[in-house]
Amino acid sequence: MKTITAQDLYRFQLASGVRVSPDGSKVVYVQHRVDQKTEKKYANLWLADSNGGTPVQFTYGDHVDTTPEWSPDGKTIAFLSNRRNNARPPQLFVISLLGGEARPLQEIAGSVGAPVWSPDGKHLVCTVRKMDPEDLEREKDENKKKLGVVYRQYDRLFYKFDGVGYLPHERWHLWKFDLKTGKGTQLTDHKVFDEESPFWSPDGNTIGFVSNRNPDPDADFYGIGIYTIPANGGEITEIPTPKGSKAHPSFSPDGKWIAYYGVHCEKEEYLNDSLFIVPADGSAAPRNLTDAYDYHVSNWTINDLGTPEMMAPLWSLDGKRITFPVTYHGSSILKSVAVDGSDLQTVVDEGGVASGWTVDKAQKKMAYMWGHMYDPSQAVVQDLQTGKCTILTTLNKDILGKATLSKVEEVWYKGGAGNDLQGWIMTPPDFDPAKKYPSILYIHGGPLVQFGKFFMHEFNYLAAQGYVVHFTNPRGGRGYGFDHAKVNHGKWGTADYADLMAWTDYVEKLPYIDKERMGVAGGSYGGYMTLWIVGHTHRFKAGVSQRCVSNFISEWGSSDVNYSFEQELQAGAPFQDLEKYWNMSPMKYIGNARTPTLIIHNENDMRCPIEQGEQAYVALKRIGVETEMVRFPDEFHGLSRDGRTDRRIARLNHILRWFDKYLK
Repeated sequence: MKTITAQDLYRFQLASGVRVSPDGSKVVYVQHRVDQKTEKKYANLWLADSNGGTPVQFTYGDHVDTTPEWSPDGKTIAFLSNRRNNARPPQLFVISLLGGEARPLQEIAGSVGAPVWSPDGKHLVCTVRKMDPEDLEREKDENKKKLGVVYRQYDRLFYKFDGVGYLPHERWHLWKFDLKTGKGTQLTDHKVFDEESPFWSPDGNTIGFVSNRNPDPDADFYGIGIYTIPANGGEITEIPTPKGSKAHPSFSPDGKWIAYYGVHCEKEEYLNDSLFIVPADGSAAPRNLTDAYDYHVSNWTINDLGTPEMMAPLWSLDGKRITFPVTYHGSSILKSVAVDGSDLQTVVDEGGVASGWTVDKAQKKMAYMWGHMYDPSQAVVQDLQTGKCTILTTLNKDILGKATLSKVEEVWYKGGAGNDLQGWIMTPPDFDPAKKYPSILYIHGGPLVQFGKFFMHEFNYLAAQGYVVHFTNPRGGRGYGFDHAKVNHGKWGTADYADLMAWTDYVEKLPYIDKERMGVAGGSYGGYMTLWIVGHTHRFKAGVSQRCVSNFISEWGSSDVNYSFEQELQAGAPFQDLEKYWNMSPMKYIGNARTPTLIIHNENDMRCPIEQGEQAYVALKRIGVETEMVRFPDEFHGLSRDGRTDRRIARLNHILRWFDKYLK
């Protein structure tokens, strides 16, 4: 019997960036692959007929082509690529639908964001972050380039970011590129402010964007606003909105309104993200269209093969409705609502995860990526009048079509406070209900996220090795409304722990579970909870804590999100509220641990710095608990999702080795 293996990570080909053409006839998407010999990752553009048929490769070569966007007339595709220099950040290119060589626009010494077409198709707007002068100088001198950076100097609070590294001093600004000449013109500039998420007005005269323009944005990261600027540059105008996060704005078809996702509140991260509209002239306060439904407006559901793409609110042609995403009961669905907040309708229903949705000009067809428990994702086109869906791709059929996959049972059960909770139980591919099996409780990161109906390679791999893998969404996460998310805020290790123990109680009573061979694992917040659990109970026979938080006192200030933990913990700084930080730290309770626990951490993790794992490892070692530490060089926090493939495989093998040692 063939099952999912760790080595399959080399074979999985993933798609992203699906976009339907303006006339609805074609779909372009990005197809990703890994070269096992070099460990390099490549991506090219592919085209598919929206009515079905075999997709064809559109761009070629061992480089990375991403973020395709159709021109308004459907004759040209703009995209980013590193094809001219794979040692530098991707640059902006355009290519005719008829084929031929991709044409580069003005090369920028720096990073370029995703392109956005002007309504007339004559310009593109992008965000650009130029290289710092000292970096440019080093690039020109081979000896200096070989020696590398001498030192870094900062005077800002947020000076590093996980997945990126240490930040340059330059900020992200708006640039407009002329399609005819290829020349780029910088529209905004500032030493402190960034501009993000550019979007055009329907008449092409105005460009909107999101920015935090407080005197010190790092010291007030809730001060995000929506702004506009004339398309040729000029005076910036703020559209008054309350403080709080704002993202993915878009103009209504008549240009009179702007829709966006956000939260109108400071320091309350558990609040649902909502869909808002605000007059484009700032003449009235924003209106929340989704608050009454208790939805979290997002499409984020955890998986380990690709990242769901979030899109801006989608206005109907008549400007009377808006389509938006919702994380709901383990699915990422699409809803639409009237602009007065009434008449909620479902566009894409439960059962999986929808991402990257776009429509044709007539809004008759919608293209999006669709994944579910048994498939990472495929490109899909949905007829918006009939609801009929056409699957355009058959990615990974050589893996999924030949392997015997684990079956997954969805369960609703009672949590630690008698609350309704959702969980899933994945059994081995050759499952025999008459046998007894070892099991692994997997805990998600976040905590403000959700597990759900999305293919997890890691879970399938462990189940294929003879384990029952079970996972749930305890209180403190998303997908179940405001109250579910709020309970755990500032109180990690309380309601979430009670729910995880209630789930374990449920699972261990199943006739095929050997309760003497139960393990626990998780990463990030899941790594935190793994350490919390082994410090509070001995019911698990083995644990694997990955990229953990172990000590909030030292996590504050050393993480890339540094002082934001004050909001997460509902506390002051550690020197003001030391006891609360320590009471919520697994290190306080680690002396109680007896469970053999493997510590896995990445040496370049900037979200949960490796000293968090080191503290846990040394403490376990000092008290005589069986432990090991596995460290991955050069990897950021997200190794399990987007790290170098050989390291991802090694990580899986270490997890399996540890559980096999203590559970089999």
